[in-house]
Amino acid sequence: MRPTDSCLRLHGKKRKVMKEKSSIYFCTSKECGRSLKNEGPLCRARILSSLFRISKIVVGSSNLSDTLSILLKIMKEEMGVIRGMVNLVNSRTGKIFIHDSIGLTREEETRGVYSIGEGITGKVVETGKKIIVPVISMEPNFLDRTKSHSTSEEKQLSFVCIPILRGRKVLGTISVERACNNRELLSFDVELLGIVAAMIAQAVELYLLENEDKHFLRLENERLHNALREKFHPSNIIGNSKPMLEVYSLINKIVKTRSTVLILGESGVGKELVASAIHYNSREADKPFITFNCAALPESVIESELFGHEKGSYTGADRTRKGRFEDADGGTIFLDEIGEMSLPVQAKLLRVLQERTFERVGGNHPIRINIRVIAATNRDLKQMVKEGRFREDLYYRLNVFPIIIPPLRERNSDIITLAEYFVSHFAGRFTKEIRGISTSVQEMLLAYQWPGNVRELENVMERAVIMAEENVIHVYDLPLSLQAPAFFDGQSVSGLAAKVNSIEYEMIVEALTATRGNISVTAEKLGMTRRTLSLKMQKFGISYRKFR
Repeated sequence: MRPTDSCLRLHGKKRKVMKEKSSIYFCTSKECGRSLKNEGPLCRARILSSLFRISKIVVGSSNLSDTLSILLKIMKEEMGVIRGMVNLVNSRTGKIFIHDSIGLTREEETRGVYSIGEGITGKVVETGKKIIVPVISMEPNFLDRTKSHSTSEEKQLSFVCIPILRGRKVLGTISVERACNNRELLSFDVELLGIVAAMIAQAVELYLLENEDKHFLRLENERLHNALREKFHPSNIIGNSKPMLEVYSLINKIVKTRSTVLILGESGVGKELVASAIHYNSREADKPFITFNCAALPESVIESELFGHEKGSYTGADRTRKGRFEDADGGTIFLDEIGEMSLPVQAKLLRVLQERTFERVGGNHPIRINIRVIAATNRDLKQMVKEGRFREDLYYRLNVFPIIIPPLRERNSDIITLAEYFVSHFAGRFTKEIRGISTSVQEMLLAYQWPGNVRELENVMERAVIMAEENVIHVYDLPLSLQAPAFFDGQSVSGLAAKVNSIEYEMIVEALTATRGNISVTAEKLGMTRRTLSLKMQKFGISYRKFR
């Protein structure tokens, strides 16, 4: 590849060109590097510097993921790539998966699975030969399995894919996407990627020997979970943990019927959200959805509220009034806290479930309705049946299709997702610029048991947004009950002392996160001795192991 015309114009007769072993010509002028960052061949000093950095990483790191992560970052900085991917081949299954990338989300990565011979990546693995695609929208074999090319600009990108070879065996591919209409520059990318592929081939081979099945199975598990989430995830519920995916699957099954549902779970887990998800994803979504809390009203009023009353049925009944069951006709009624319902009202409810008819208070004309009944409780109805406080026949009528909502402490992977959602929601409501949650706050949220479940988390994050004075939620914005017990050393600490403790904790956690639990480097970063750091970690109950 010869120097570009712009390079020649820049240096004129004083240009100096050297030819490297790879047959790539590089300009040695510093001005060229600054002027032609994205136009033509990279300057000799820049490319040699990049290759030197890459070689140091490959030689000095025993972790392939770390190596590839830094390598892709260098490629983005030095080559101006929009996306970069390293795909590996599972020799047992014949599947090609994305091991690491830059410019793709985790979900897009898990979708990028190919078979040998499938798409551009599959063909490179099959043939062991490079492929250059000048414009991806013009290439029918470019399948966009990751679904990451949604705009017209992205569809005009160029794509280069080369094999990672160990002898004659293809271990995977390196591919990049960039905006480029220069065929020479794309050829240069091939030369550079070939050097990089040769550098990492041995490390890739060793990694595949030890980890290919484990890594592929993890990616396949993520892909299936993502597919399940996309297919069944109700729009009004947040959470992608395994227990919630099971709940979504149950919701998907029950929405196709009109059967009675019993939702069980602790207070604050979001039983009403599940009930509304069932209704609004059913065929009757445009029909009424009526909610009624059986614990909100005295027993003397509940019967009239549910079933309505006739004019003159009791003192003050000056007109005929419909009840909640009539209001819900054709749709769904959600009876929350069903365990608080009295035995006489339970008897009338049983008739509604059995016959879909009832009579208003003071009336003697049966009223027929067509509704789905969804009930919910945080009580143990089986135990209540044994104690005679809940009708056994009603329990079996309600328990046609039970859905158990897991408590928040069993959905650890959802806690941060929910917290970030609440922060964004309340920041918008209170017109505050808050970008996120600090690492130390995340640690505390994950360590807390959440007896009040999602409702308690919502209240905590609302308070934190109100308290926040910066654009990030810090430990001292949380209630003292959530902050590490070690802050207080068995005493009631408040005011300045509590804030100092929380700031110390936050700085240590974030430094340990940045250094991946390396105590020596963390101590140096914080400007203290290892002993001082160890004592403070012991005080706050912090273990370096959890950051590795």
